[in-house]
Amino acid sequence: MSTTAHGGETAAALPSEQGALGALEQRGIEPVPEHERTGSPLELFWVWFAANISVLGLPLGVSLIALGLSVGQSILVAVLGAFGSFAIVGLISIAGRRGGAPSLTLSRAIFGTRGNAGPTLVALLSRLGWETVNTSTAALALVTIVSLLAGTGGDAKSAPLVAVLGVAVFVAFTVAVSGMGHAAILVVQKWSTWIFGAANLVILAFLVLNVDWAAVMALPHGTTAAVLTGIGTIAAGTGIGWANSGADMARYQSPRVSAASLVASASAGAGIPLVVMISMGAMLGASDSEVAASANPLDSIRDMLPLPVAVAYLVVSFVGLLLSNHLSVYSAGLTTLTLGLRVKRVHAVLVDVVVTTTASLLFLLVADGFYGPFITFISLLAVPISAWIGIFLVDMLRRRTYDSDALLDLSPGSGYFYTGGVRWAAVAPWLIAIVVAAVFMQITPGRTPWYTGPLFDTWIGRNGMAWLLSLTLAAVLYAVIGLRSIVTTR
Repeated sequence: MSTTAHGGETAAALPSEQGALGALEQRGIEPVPEHERTGSPLELFWVWFAANISVLGLPLGVSLIALGLSVGQSILVAVLGAFGSFAIVGLISIAGRRGGAPSLTLSRAIFGTRGNAGPTLVALLSRLGWETVNTSTAALALVTIVSLLAGTGGDAKSAPLVAVLGVAVFVAFTVAVSGMGHAAILVVQKWSTWIFGAANLVILAFLVLNVDWAAVMALPHGTTAAVLTGIGTIAAGTGIGWANSGADMARYQSPRVSAASLVASASAGAGIPLVVMISMGAMLGASDSEVAASANPLDSIRDMLPLPVAVAYLVVSFVGLLLSNHLSVYSAGLTTLTLGLRVKRVHAVLVDVVVTTTASLLFLLVADGFYGPFITFISLLAVPISAWIGIFLVDMLRRRTYDSDALLDLSPGSGYFYTGGVRWAAVAPWLIAIVVAAVFMQITPGRTPWYTGPLFDTWIGRNGMAWLLSLTLAAVLYAVIGLRSIVTTR
């Protein structure tokens, strides 16, 4: 084994870093050599499908009914929001194919080696947040199973010991697979798609038979404004949340893979399972008005299925959440390394797990309800992530290559050090877009708003379009002042 130092970061140069299935992946954030980039778009299709087949689609569907949409409108919103937002993930995957490095590592070329710390920290918070949601929901699945079998309380606060056990079990499984690298992810996600996809379809067939179709059909249509808000909610809760991980998985893609196929693999791979799960969540929400007010989003499963079927589905849900969490933890480890911390990816994962375990316990045992904090979380982080997306995509219009050495070199001599490590032509538009978007936002994790922007009571604010404003404004500002100084040396 040999190592090469790059201005403070150490890159392990190992043969075949994608690795054998049972081996720990040793590669960190250093670009993948071109001769090792042999991946195909179909591999990414399985990755994104398995990552989005989890039960988290159900509360997203319920949230659409809570907005006042009909089931038909909810399905339309699911299609536009899920397929559209994951098309963005596919576009960012193109940069991974070009540069062979994780998304936030490539982002150093745009924001500077130090200026990139802001977007990277936001990306890490996003991954930690989603892992917290995954862990909490998995714990609630165990709480629900116990409530079915033992007649205990159906929420975390009424069965705190079961909730803590659920977190511990889920975290234990997460740690057990945390060292799995890219090669293992591809195999696991492919077979999981078939196995758990089929299981979900069987269980969903039972749910369809138990839905109150009279209530579903009687639900009135929502306004156009509500539809727009719904699209924003789904986009923020699906593809936008995964956007800054797009290149993480695509860095092993062959240089010969077409851009269109990368976009299609992400959009269809995630869009198909998300539309199914979100649509089912909308039907459940329309069938039972009490679902949206529940502290446990899995209550509808407990109440609408026969006992054996309900238990089976909750077990499937637990494993499905683990698949999504595994991919998120993998990406979070790479993002942590991009912050400049000199630790191995596996060690970064362990720190990640400690943080999400603590946050999950607080979320389950302290937070008031599930849906309020859940929607607030995805809406809040969607704004800075969207601003980063706008800048990153515009930058891709001109940048075709990345300097592999400069991506890892944090010293003042780096080609991406710019002015004091910051490229203000990108950092300034990012910050401006976030501040402007915040003026149109309202943060309401519970019944009482924590923050209301002065322009929230406008069309943009009321319709939840702050994330889209952030993306558009950042893209325009960067197109005007940032494209002239792109460094493309190799």
